[in-house]
Amino acid sequence: MYDFRMPDLAQHGFSWAEVDQDWKRWTPGEFRDALQHPAAKRGFNFDMHALEAADVTVLVLPCGRSAHLELGYAAGKGQLTFVLCDSVLDEAELMYLMNTRVCLDVPELVECINEQVQD
Repeated sequence: MYDFRMPDLAQHGFSWAEVDQDWKRWTPGEFRDALQHPAAKRGFNFDMHALEAADVTVLVLPCGRSAHLELGYAAGKGQLTFVLCDSVLDEAELMYLMNTRVCLDVPELVECINEQVQD
């Protein structure tokens, strides 16, 4: 299992503050330039390697834009993909239909993953 907050035992997950403490005030151009920073590339590579190696990807709501991009990538690759929606929705999302299943709690998620893996 991969946790973006701690991609390996020797490294904490990526934070934009590694690039610039004032990152919340960036212009669009500064953001684009920051994507080329070594820390950003290192964080991206950790996450992409884990995404490529995964058999199953789970989106846990609520979450951010990056998680949605990752789930879409995994679904496009044909991975088993699940959405865990065990709290109040901020917004309904039609595109969750591209995923294997939307689950309402962790026991249901585990059961669905086990069913899919055994098939």
